[in-house]
Amino acid sequence: MQSTWEEAHSVALRELVGKGMPFSDIARILNERFGTAYTRNAAIGRARRLGLSAPAPVTSAGPFAAPKRADARRISKKRAEALFKPQARLSTQQRAAVLQLRCVAITPRHLALIDLEAGDCRYPYGGDVEGEPITFCGHPRRDGSHYCASHFHLTSLPPDASEARAPARSPLRLVEAA
Repeated sequence: MQSTWEEAHSVALRELVGKGMPFSDIARILNERFGTAYTRNAAIGRARRLGLSAPAPVTSAGPFAAPKRADARRISKKRAEALFKPQARLSTQQRAAVLQLRCVAITPRHLALIDLEAGDCRYPYGGDVEGEPITFCGHPRRDGSHYCASHFHLTSLPPDASEARAPARSPLRLVEAA
């Protein structure tokens, strides 16, 4: 493989890498010595092609040492793993047993579906046991909601959680019928 590096430059590179100098300093010294314009990356690439090991990183020990910087790639990988980790799926019965959304602050009117008026709360009660009738809260509902104020706050998500759980929107297009 042909190289644009002269042999004298490669010998100086071997010597400087052997001293354990950082590649930025090696490139600067080579440029001063030979009047070249080698970059740090060019020195690293040439050292790899020559089979030279990289210098050990200079670490300062002691109480005034700089803190170790976090590896952004490792952190983002860990976050992605935690976000997409498959969680155990509960059956509908198990979920219902775990999640009992009942509001203590209000006594429901227990109206049947056909008895609900236009402005009544539609929060359901019952139906947990087979054969149990489903009734609805029936109190005056909050503006812009199907629930009264108590049930609205019980069923609504915090502002940041609603964005994360919002369904993806995709544009719809009309198709002509045949």
